[in-house]
Amino acid sequence: MLYATIAALAASLLFFIWIALRDRAPVASLDEYLTARGSQGALTLGLSFLASGLGGWILFVPPEIGAFVGPVAVIGYAMAAALPFWVLAWCGPAIRRRMPQGRTIAEYAQERFGVGLRLWVTALSVLYMLCFITAELTAIGGITAMLSDLPGGVVIVAVAVTTLIYTTWGGLRASLVTDKWQAWLLLALLMVVVAVLLSTLPAGSLAQPAKPWPSAPLEVSLSVALTLVIAVTAANIFHQGYWQRLWSARSDAELRRGAWLGGLLTVPVMLIMGALGMVAMALGKNPGTPPIPFFALLSDAPGWLALPVLILAVALVASSVDTLQSAIASLVVTARPHVSLKAARWVTVLLMVPVVLVSLQGLSVLRLFLIADLLCATAVVPVLLGLWQRMTPASAVAGAVAGLVGAVLPGWVSGGSLLAGLEAASFPTGVPTLAPFLGALLASSTVSVLLASLKPQVSPSRL
Repeated sequence: MLYATIAALAASLLFFIWIALRDRAPVASLDEYLTARGSQGALTLGLSFLASGLGGWILFVPPEIGAFVGPVAVIGYAMAAALPFWVLAWCGPAIRRRMPQGRTIAEYAQERFGVGLRLWVTALSVLYMLCFITAELTAIGGITAMLSDLPGGVVIVAVAVTTLIYTTWGGLRASLVTDKWQAWLLLALLMVVVAVLLSTLPAGSLAQPAKPWPSAPLEVSLSVALTLVIAVTAANIFHQGYWQRLWSARSDAELRRGAWLGGLLTVPVMLIMGALGMVAMALGKNPGTPPIPFFALLSDAPGWLALPVLILAVALVASSVDTLQSAIASLVVTARPHVSLKAARWVTVLLMVPVVLVSLQGLSVLRLFLIADLLCATAVVPVLLGLWQRMTPASAVAGAVAGLVGAVLPGWVSGGSLLAGLEAASFPTGVPTLAPFLGALLASSTVSVLLASLKPQVSPSRL
């Protein structure tokens, strides 16, 4: 079985390299490397949004939400995963018209609000994406160890090296073409895995489950759902990989259709994974510690199913990692003028070294992820309000600062001290809570809109 696993994973990774590099010369310019400007249609964009947005995390988090909170939270999570794409469908064309030669969210922040906000947006985006890529590589190491005798570190390095080979050669265009194939692969494998899992269930077990179907009280479910919507949407607005795809679209119409397609494909995948967690609990499966209800379902499945699940995980992780590699490099490269294409390739490679080293430690990055999500929530509304004529740099900066205060304020009030507020906003238990996210969103929105409304716009012609 070990040799079959090695052969299957090697074939999958070599296939990704072949797809990315076949009949393709290396990119000739830095702009093509970073944006693949004006080259992509709606179908490719939609599949790319699906593949790059999903990752190995969908095998863990949606099933856990379904298992312990229930259907309302699963639906909220599915909508949260799709909402960033729909936000881009709405605001992306306006940003393209404003900055036809743009490359990054940071450039947009500077063009609209100045250098200070650009630096802050860059820091938020890089922090979030570093957490994301580390979590993805850590996840594939853990999944490999669970499902095979192959050391997880081997697959971590293999995925990182594979994606680096084609992203450093072909840039964003290579990531987009592999995303398309990885999307079809993960959809096909997901259908196979779900069909086999359901076929192995005892007759009537879903109609008369061993335990009640998971369903937390409505107020708890709504709180979790709202928390996920705010956290996931805010963080993914700062996902530079999505902004790269904004400028890679052939036209505004292609971008809109692609973003809507990506969201519409994402929702059922999330619902299915959440439902599998609910099934695991209804059947009385032991989810383990930490809980992994999806993998608990595999305990009664045929042994051979572990291999398709592992290939599914590799496809999920590779599709998100190659996007993040290109995205982080684009932010770092565009921060300095006159960077060469060769330097951009080296930046892509060098950024992966510390990420791989951290991923090999098998550490949990959940708490850091939550903090990064919360920081993004403090600034997402002021940044997007840049599309509003009355919005000023001062309003945006004040709104972002107010968001930071709003994130700490609920814990400060309930705990009686600033230290208690800071502790609550750092999620000491590793569990996302609504109050910091809601405080950040409401405070940043209120201050931004209020100040922008009171102060007349200086140069409406810029919009």
